[in-house]
Amino acid sequence: MTAMMAADLYGDVPPDKPHSWREIVPGLVVVCLGTLAAGFISDHYGAPLTLMALLLGLALNFLSSDRRLHPGLGFASRSLLRWGIVLVGARVTMTQIVGLGPVALLAVVAILVLTIGAGILAARRFGFDTGFGVLAGGAVAICGASAAMALATTLGSRRISDAQLTLVLVGISAMSAAAMVLYPIVAHLLAMSDLRAGFMLGASIHDVAQALGAGYSYSDGAGQIATIVKLTRVALLAPVLAVVAMALPNGDGQAKNIGVPWFVVGFFVLSGFNSLGWVPTLAATWSSKVAAAFLAAAVTATAIRSPLPQLLDAGPRPLLIILAATLTAFVLALLAALFVLG
Repeated sequence: MTAMMAADLYGDVPPDKPHSWREIVPGLVVVCLGTLAAGFISDHYGAPLTLMALLLGLALNFLSSDRRLHPGLGFASRSLLRWGIVLVGARVTMTQIVGLGPVALLAVVAILVLTIGAGILAARRFGFDTGFGVLAGGAVAICGASAAMALATTLGSRRISDAQLTLVLVGISAMSAAAMVLYPIVAHLLAMSDLRAGFMLGASIHDVAQALGAGYSYSDGAGQIATIVKLTRVALLAPVLAVVAMALPNGDGQAKNIGVPWFVVGFFVLSGFNSLGWVPTLAATWSSKVAAAFLAAAVTATAIRSPLPQLLDAGPRPLLIILAATLTAFVLALLAALFVLG
């Protein structure tokens, strides 16, 4: 269950019971202290806030074994992330979104399709069926653990066992955390512009928190572009589920009625208000600060919860499938950023 809850953006995995604020507070206090420490380091040494939040969260990963902290960590990694995404809309205008152009949007779709295809081919190469390839490739291509949960429900238990799903969730969490650290380094080495870096990071990193964290650790401009690109990938989950349900109808699962999630709608609505000048300057300034704090807290909580030690107990073949899809998404996003974008 810990692995399944690691990055449950859609809320596909309900808690055993509703949590009271008294249960949420201990974990939330740990997240706040870790985020404040990250903010102190960022302010005094000029280091990116989200990168410091990630590193401090990973340093506190041992706390994930304390079940008393789970409700608060889950609240920070899901609820604060969603509201942070909405508030980021106050920094973005429709001009920036349209400025990506149809070529960039087509590139996002192409990367998604080819990444899922790479997962299927790798799964067959290592002795797994198409369903597992769709699960691993789709989780990498769309939005990490949330996509994995939705795809597993659609494929059904006849195709995807609980053990396979847990392994994908663990692998996704670990590789997404690693990508958040490594991909911005590649962007810096290549001296990429904010547009190209933001596209590459938003189009290749698995989970939303890590994609946004990587973008804003590079620069504010790259973070805004990464947000737009990543949320475009998130919005593609619904049509992908419909295609999977039609193409692989023999499982016992049913496609979940997942549309565009509310926080994606909220992001674009607030961005539209900002484009029309309806967001006062003071409100936009405070919205930006609160969004940065919420996203940093979500990154801290996600890093604490990442079940990294469980990877040692898994065999290499399933992880190689996830790795193949991960490398495919990264290489394609990098090539698109360098040679397709203007």
